[in-house]
Amino acid sequence: MIVFPEGHKGVSKPFRDRYRLARFGRGGFAHMALNTGSPIIPVSVVGAEETHITLAKLPTYSGITGMPYLPITLRFPWLGLLGILPLPTKHYIDFGEPIPVSGPNPIAGDNIVYVSSLADQVSNTVQDMINSRLAQRRS
Repeated sequence: MIVFPEGHKGVSKPFRDRYRLARFGRGGFAHMALNTGSPIIPVSVVGAEETHITLAKLPTYSGITGMPYLPITLRFPWLGLLGILPLPTKHYIDFGEPIPVSGPNPIAGDNIVYVSSLADQVSNTVQDMINSRLAQRRS
């Protein structure tokens, strides 16, 4: 299973905050891993945050579209529906070392402090992976 713990906060960041991870919610993914005993494999993606450069957000249309906000990008709404096509970017996807959790442990999964600690560990690992990849890029 793949989980995007940033949720919609990850895609709704302003361009200046790209590649700075948003808070990982309440750690639902860590809770799930602890309850099932599944290792967590950190994954970083570099390049995706440059496909749509958000200039502004219009929350007033969220009820009509079902999206949390309507993005104003470099090309949308000025180019109409063509404006929603992503800009071409090179994507880098890196897989980190699995972070083991000790067997199915519902007691640990219900410990809010432990779940938050595990979520923070994963967040720090992914941010380090992103920083490492950004340092390797030429542009």
